[in-house]
Amino acid sequence: MSDQDHAEIRRHLDRLAADGIDVVRVTYPDLIGTDRARDVLVEELPRTLEHGLAFCRAVYHTSPQGDVVPVSGGLDAGLPDVCVRPDLATLVALPWEPGVAACLADVTDPATGAPAPESPRDLLRSVLERCREHGLSPVVGPELEYFLCEPDPAGGWRRYAANPGVVYTAGLRADPDNHLLRTLRQVRDLRIGVLSGNHEFDGGQFEINLLHSEALSAADRAFRFKAAVKELARREGRLATFMAKPFNDAGGSGFHLHLSCEGEGEEARNTFDDPSGAYGLSATARYAIAGVLAHAPALAALLNPTVNSYKRFGPDTLAPWLIDWGLDNRSAMVRVPPERGAGARLELRLGDASANPYLAIAATTAAALLGVLAGEEPPAPLEGYGYDTAKAAVLPMDLSAALDALEADTSLAELLGKDFTDSYLTYKRNEVERFQRHVTDWEFTEYAYHL
Repeated sequence: MSDQDHAEIRRHLDRLAADGIDVVRVTYPDLIGTDRARDVLVEELPRTLEHGLAFCRAVYHTSPQGDVVPVSGGLDAGLPDVCVRPDLATLVALPWEPGVAACLADVTDPATGAPAPESPRDLLRSVLERCREHGLSPVVGPELEYFLCEPDPAGGWRRYAANPGVVYTAGLRADPDNHLLRTLRQVRDLRIGVLSGNHEFDGGQFEINLLHSEALSAADRAFRFKAAVKELARREGRLATFMAKPFNDAGGSGFHLHLSCEGEGEEARNTFDDPSGAYGLSATARYAIAGVLAHAPALAALLNPTVNSYKRFGPDTLAPWLIDWGLDNRSAMVRVPPERGAGARLELRLGDASANPYLAIAATTAAALLGVLAGEEPPAPLEGYGYDTAKAAVLPMDLSAALDALEADTSLAELLGKDFTDSYLTYKRNEVERFQRHVTDWEFTEYAYHL
């Protein structure tokens, strides 16, 4: 390390000591967007920065049930290491853990020093670099919904405060234990750009919105937000889940992405705005919309990444399942909000809350870039209430079909990278296979007594 590096580390150490911090939690996203981490004593931070932390690369290939999926570079290579180094620029004290600060990390292959092929944060970086090569700097505003659950005396989990008719409300009518207020204040103090929150459509469902920012920052903040909400719920003895559709008698949870682009230079502005353009949108914005529509089947594999994701789709769900766009139309897959000028943007409503923020944003910006490069106009916008299969193509309706669409979309797969795409397809197809072999409660209820 250079003298400048040592001085920078010393400044961080002094700041941590002044704040009473003696542990740094070093965290990074795995392939499904779950946080992986190690707690490091502050006095060992310089050593950690120099040598890194060793993790098994197969952490990227491990299922939620702890099975190691046979992805190339993991089991077949003898379960080698990756090297994880703290990114001190992301250090922040955890408001709910006295004496603990957290930071994100960079993950590399120790043999080459290159980013690990499955690293979601580095995948997004590579896509954004391609955008910059064409003079575009994507700006993203994430919107995430989740369900809060509490222990059911009969076993398992039930929805917290499952009262109907409380959409777009705040206060005790929808939230008798003030979960939302506590959570808002804690994540505000995490300094991840939280804007507001409210009770959502279904009982026990909440939405918290994050400010828009440069795309990598938006992904970092969405990742940290999801981890924080789940951790804060655990402290209450509850479960916060970003699962797409956890209950049969309720709707699903979305992960909507507001996307615009800025140009380069001192006069950088929102390049999606053009008062003289069709719909008040620039050609760049219209081409980006066309790109998202063209690559929507493949995008579903990354924005709707679980078997459960596709149970969120269907008529009258307010979740998009047709490939269309509209002007301020929430029944369309791509909605263009009414703001123009600095607020001109598209809102992709395809994603569900289980999506890995890094992969969702990387895939969306990649599709938009491909649209800009293709230079094709989108079809006419949807008018009125949508969900008419005579007017628009249907998205993949299960994970297997979405994965096939991703594999077939060679231009999107090339932009995301062959190594990543191959690993993701192998990992997710294993998920489909395990689900298809599993006997569900529905099957037993449907068949056991009568057959």
